[in-house]
Amino acid sequence: MNPFFNISKFSGWFYALNRVRVHPILSQRTRYLCQISENNLETHPWKSKEGLTRCSANYFPLTPISFLDRAAKVFRDRTSVVYGSSVKYTWEQTHNRCLKLASALSKLGISRGDIVATLAPNVPAVQELHFAVPMAGAVLCTLNTRHDSAMVSVLLRHSEAKLIFVDQQLFGVAQGALDLLIDVKTKPLLVLIPDPENLPPPVATANVHEYETLLASGRSDFAIKWPLTEFDPISVNYTSGTTSQPKGVVYNHRGAYLNSIATSFIHEMGSMPTYLWTVPMFHCNGWCLNWGVAALGGTNVCLRRVSPKDIFENISLHNVTHMSGAPTVLNMIVNSPKSDRKPLPHKVEITTGGSPPPPHIISKMEELGFSVSHIYGLTEIHGPCTSCLRKPEWESLPPDERFALKARQGVEHFFTQEIDIRDPDTMEKVPDDGKTPGEIMIRGNCVMSGYLKNVKATEEAFRGGWFHSGDLAVRHSDGYIEVKDRMKDIIISGGENICSVEVEGVLLSHPAVLEAAVVARPDDHWGQTPCAFVKLKEGFSVGSEEIINFCRDHLPHYMAPRTVIFEDLPITSTGKIQKFILREKAKSLGSLCSIKQSSPSLYASAEG
Repeated sequence: MNPFFNISKFSGWFYALNRVRVHPILSQRTRYLCQISENNLETHPWKSKEGLTRCSANYFPLTPISFLDRAAKVFRDRTSVVYGSSVKYTWEQTHNRCLKLASALSKLGISRGDIVATLAPNVPAVQELHFAVPMAGAVLCTLNTRHDSAMVSVLLRHSEAKLIFVDQQLFGVAQGALDLLIDVKTKPLLVLIPDPENLPPPVATANVHEYETLLASGRSDFAIKWPLTEFDPISVNYTSGTTSQPKGVVYNHRGAYLNSIATSFIHEMGSMPTYLWTVPMFHCNGWCLNWGVAALGGTNVCLRRVSPKDIFENISLHNVTHMSGAPTVLNMIVNSPKSDRKPLPHKVEITTGGSPPPPHIISKMEELGFSVSHIYGLTEIHGPCTSCLRKPEWESLPPDERFALKARQGVEHFFTQEIDIRDPDTMEKVPDDGKTPGEIMIRGNCVMSGYLKNVKATEEAFRGGWFHSGDLAVRHSDGYIEVKDRMKDIIISGGENICSVEVEGVLLSHPAVLEAAVVARPDDHWGQTPCAFVKLKEGFSVGSEEIINFCRDHLPHYMAPRTVIFEDLPITSTGKIQKFILREKAKSLGSLCSIKQSSPSLYASAEG
């Protein structure tokens, strides 16, 4: 075996974070978290019962790669993947391709615990790699396609990826990242993913493999390297970087398996759905639906770029039943020109999450023929962990009240052990009154194994035996939670707490506003004041005073923005606004009370 591909150090890092001792060799470096020890982690009272045993007949580690095995048998002739006019596979073909790709990876020296990275949009190769990489015993690391070469190089160095699959349109970014790894002894191998729908790929060199050629070199009778335990790592997902430097979130086979099933359920998917990929496959492994669609024998409709026109065309062409997206995707759809739209062949289920959707956006989506479900989750929870389960009695309520109920984050799904709203300092529960805020805390099988090579951050996240989300929410008397803000996004003005999400909801209800974000601006008198960043819809022109007065008409005066800045908002590829960038901009403006506004067309202040 090539010494470059010896057993990865990753297994050591993972088990140092994991709460399960799996091998005596690791005993000296295993660090237990949350007061969980070997004695209370796993007990076997059944061992005292004569005739009972655990063996291969009744126990096998849960893993989502088993979904592909089943799909190849049960749904063998059903379409598994569609991409433009050039790619269409059945589940039997996808199973065969993934086996060959896993075999080819093993021939390259990829072994158990090694990291294999991707830098590619929602194309068939990424769907295949979600199975092929773990089938080879390796760990998948899907990188954000908006990263530049500098960030990609940082993540490749941190993960110690042995190989990276790169879409042809991102080849320059990847090559630039490899060039920056000047002090790395052996750089990752590069595999080029060609795009049959676009221009010919760059010419492969001796150091670059081509995806289809590599796949063809594998064997379809490859013996899958099943996980040794359910807690073996299956993927590393780097956080989106909306608040700080990304951290490597480690998923395990058990959590991925369970959340694949749960996410399919909260998307209200039945057997053989047709799913349009408008959520990035790299984000939380596509909310675990890269695996979940296989469990149901569904069809993956791959979409390289997300635009309203492409969405409507693919729904019509492929009879799409389900899709997902951040509220920015919904906003894009409802504000699209009529020329880009097509009548829906039936009601399409769309699930949204990432940030709270304004009720009026939900209303407009349903007018277009979509049925909107709202979820909540984080990268650290394998994606979604709650859903706003719709109750029949809501349908008889007035529209405004009904859509406000649907905009809440809801209740935990059945593979989340518990979600609670607690005081982050005292760890005491807050009342279920819909008013008292606390931090969302989560525990259960869908919580991550930990942050890669960052024991301190893992321990802090699991403090007190709960995962700390950093999100502030209230719980209503019906048990449904409602996110109010990120803890770091709360604005404290004159001693009053202002939830930026609430102000943003009002801004987005203005007929001229397309996107909005609110952050704190320092103030010598009030401490902080709300500062709104606004992007207007095309063809609209309004001033700061109108925006401020509109907010004052719908909010207590102290909550209304005192500064309005009109510009494009920095948004991640997963649809989240990068507020840390906006906070720095607001901070650089200085105190509103101590300066004289010099550009009323961009800035405005209002007292009271």
